[in-house]
Amino acid sequence: MEYDYLIKFLTLGDSGVGKTSFLYQYTDGKFTTKFISTVGIDFKEKRLIYKSQGRSHRIHLQIWDTAGQERFRSLTTSFYRDAMGFILLFDLTNEESFLDVRNWLFQLKAHAYCEDPDIVLCGNKVDLEEKRVVSEEKAKEVAEYYGLPYLETSAATGQNINRAIDMLLDMVMVRMEVDTDRTLKMNNKKQVQHLEEETQNKSSKCHC
Repeated sequence: MEYDYLIKFLTLGDSGVGKTSFLYQYTDGKFTTKFISTVGIDFKEKRLIYKSQGRSHRIHLQIWDTAGQERFRSLTTSFYRDAMGFILLFDLTNEESFLDVRNWLFQLKAHAYCEDPDIVLCGNKVDLEEKRVVSEEKAKEVAEYYGLPYLETSAATGQNINRAIDMLLDMVMVRMEVDTDRTLKMNNKKQVQHLEEETQNKSSKCHC
């Protein structure tokens, strides 16, 4: 099957927040507790149809799963620039992973394709309510401070997993459409200027 767009997303967050489980729940609809920590980087793929303004686009989605351990940071940051959107996860049962959101955002601004990349912040493991240590109010305050959309997700039950990816895809597609429109306007402006220059040149050569 051919596709119209190849879109690359990257999952980020501390080790153990559930990035790999999140990824497998989205692509395979499965959850397992047998995962070992990701070493370096891995990815999963999914094909989907994206509809916008009455048009359908065939999307080939690659979601890269990054290692959260500090020793792999230099390896995974090299993939930031190629990614078009980011899912930043923290563990609602682990306050340290929530506090580290700031560090991950700093890394993103330093290494992503621009200083204002498309990011969806996800508080994962919402199904473990009895172990929860990060309140929804506190998480929303941080998300609002950084200007990020926020969702509470569960890789175990699938809660808001598809919604998080769909939300990020919407953001990226809107950015792409805006960039395309801007490029078209610039090209049209250049064509108009070129035609005006040609007209002026012809007028200056006329000896009527």
